[in-house]
Amino acid sequence: MLDAEHGPTKQKAARLVVDLAASAGASEFTRCAHAHVSGVSVITGGHGLRRFLSDLSGDSEGTVSIPTTLNSAGCDREQIEEMGIDYENFLEYQFEIIHAYSELDIDATLSCTPYDRGIEMESGIGSWAESNAVCYSNSYTSLMTNRESGLSALATALTGWAPLWGLHLEKNRIPNILVKVEASMENLADWSVLGDWIGMQIKPEWNLPWGMMPRIVGLPSNADFEMRKALTAAAANYGCPMLWADGLTVDAPEVSQFEGELIFAENDLAGRYAELAPTGTVDLVVIGCPQASVGEARATAAAVRGRMELGQKIPDSRLWVFTSGYNYDLLQADGTVDLLEEAGALVLKDTCPEVTPYNRSKYNHILTNSLKAEHYLKSGLNRLPTSVAPIEECVAHAFDSSLSEGPRPVLDGKKAKPLASNKIHRTGSANLYGKGLPSQASWKITGKAMVTDVPITYLGYVNRDSGVIEEPGHPLDGVPIEDTILIYPKGSGSTVAPFVLMGLIYTGKGPKGIINRDVCPLTLPAASLLALPYAHGFDTDPTLEINDGDSVEMSLENGQVQLTVITRASED
Repeated sequence: MLDAEHGPTKQKAARLVVDLAASAGASEFTRCAHAHVSGVSVITGGHGLRRFLSDLSGDSEGTVSIPTTLNSAGCDREQIEEMGIDYENFLEYQFEIIHAYSELDIDATLSCTPYDRGIEMESGIGSWAESNAVCYSNSYTSLMTNRESGLSALATALTGWAPLWGLHLEKNRIPNILVKVEASMENLADWSVLGDWIGMQIKPEWNLPWGMMPRIVGLPSNADFEMRKALTAAAANYGCPMLWADGLTVDAPEVSQFEGELIFAENDLAGRYAELAPTGTVDLVVIGCPQASVGEARATAAAVRGRMELGQKIPDSRLWVFTSGYNYDLLQADGTVDLLEEAGALVLKDTCPEVTPYNRSKYNHILTNSLKAEHYLKSGLNRLPTSVAPIEECVAHAFDSSLSEGPRPVLDGKKAKPLASNKIHRTGSANLYGKGLPSQASWKITGKAMVTDVPITYLGYVNRDSGVIEEPGHPLDGVPIEDTILIYPKGSGSTVAPFVLMGLIYTGKGPKGIINRDVCPLTLPAASLLALPYAHGFDTDPTLEINDGDSVEMSLENGQVQLTVITRASED
C-alpha cells in the first residue's frame, strides 16, 4: 500500500497508519474487525473535511477493507424544513459528505451509537472514532478500541490494519482513578451528571497516558442500558476511553495505587443540578445525545403521554427527540413516534443534538437530559446556553415555557474556572530531543512557541475560521495558533478534531509545526496527511521546559527532532 500498488487513497491511509504506529512505539500491526468513522456533519468537519474527501474521490481502488459504519449527520434530510436550519447550502454540503463516504463503501448508518443497532457486537480489535462509543465499547463489550480520530479510523478502515498499541493491550487496560459513589443515582440524568463530574476532576499532576480510566464503586447493580450508556457518554467528554463499575462491568484489575480518589456524594449531585438548572425561558428541549435508545425514547413518550391525558399539547415543536435510523423504525412500529408527533414533538433520525446547526433567531436556550449535549452545545460548535434536567422535567418545560423564570442564561467566559496548570517560567538554554514521523524526511523551522500543559480541544474550542482558541478558563484562551510552533500535551474532546486542524492548515490559519508530549491520534493524522512538521516523544516534557512566547528552532534529521530555544520570553 505504501508503494501505491493499491492506489493513491490507500497509500495515504497506509502512511498515516505507519506514522501512528511509529509514534505509538508499536512493534506490530493488527487486523481490525470493525471501524466506525466520525466527521460527517457540515458544522463538525467543516471545509477541512469536504476538501479532504474531495481529494480522495475518483480512486476505484480506494474503498474500505473491513466493515465500517458512519457517524451522525447534521440533519434529518426528510425534516430539514421542520428543523429550521439557517445555514447556506447546508443540505447540499451534507449530501456531498455522505455521498463521498458512501463512495468509499462505508455503510452510511448515520448513528453515533454503533453499539445499539440490533446486532451482536463484534469482538476483537476495533477502530472507533466516536468518543461515547469508544468508552461504551471498551467498558461493556469485548471489542477493544483506542480513542481514534475520524482520520485514523478511516485509515484503518481503508487498509484493514491498525497499530497494536494502547488499549488494544491488556497491560494498559487498568484503572487509574477510584471513584466512590455515595449518591442515590435514581434516574437516567444522574448517571450523565456523574460521568461528566468525574472528568471535571482531572488534575494536571495525574499521570494518565491513556486518559482518565476510573473504577467506580457504589453504583446500583440493577442499572439499565440507558443508565450505563449515559455514564460512559458523559465520561467521554473529558477523554475517558473506558471505565469499570463494580457489578455492571467485568471486574477491574487490581492496582497497587490510584492516581487519585474521588467521592461523589448527594451534595455533589444536587450541586451540579443546581448549577445546570434552567433560568429564563427555555426555547427548545432536546433528548437523545447520544442518539436515544428505544428505552430512552419510550421514557420520553411516557412523560409526554401523562401531559396529553390532561389535554395538553407541545407548542411550536418545542421537543426534539433524536434517534438512529434503526431505532426510529422500531419506534415507528410500536407507535412511539406517532404518540410523540401527535403531542407536538419532532422525532429526528440520522442526526444528533451536538452536530445540528440551530437557528439562532428561534433558539437561544436549550434544555436537555444529557451532559454530553450540554458540553458540546455550549462549545464553539453552537455556543448555546444549555441547561440540564431529568427527562420528566425536560418534557414539562417542552409543554410549558413559563416554568422557568428570570433572566436567560448567557455564556460568560469570565466566570469560567481556570483550568489547572503546572507551568512555571524557565530560564537559561534548552535543547530537547524527540522523534519525527516516518513519512517526513527532514525539515527545519523557527518561530514563536505557543505552549500549554493543558490539552487543546479543537472541535468547539478552536475557531475553525480564525484559529483562535476559544475555551474560557484555558491558559491560551483568546490566542491564535496561526504561524506558531504549537506545543501541548495532546488533543482532547471530539474525535473530529483533525478535520478542524486540517481546515486551518488548508486556509493558512494553522501552526508552522506541532509538538505533542503524548501520542495523540487526534492531532497526528492532520500533520501526517498534510506534511505539517510534527514531533513527539521528547526526553523531557516540552510543555514545561519551553515558555509560551519563547523563540525556538525545530529540526528533523534522520528521524530525530531537535528543539532549541533561541531566546526566552520575558516572565511577564
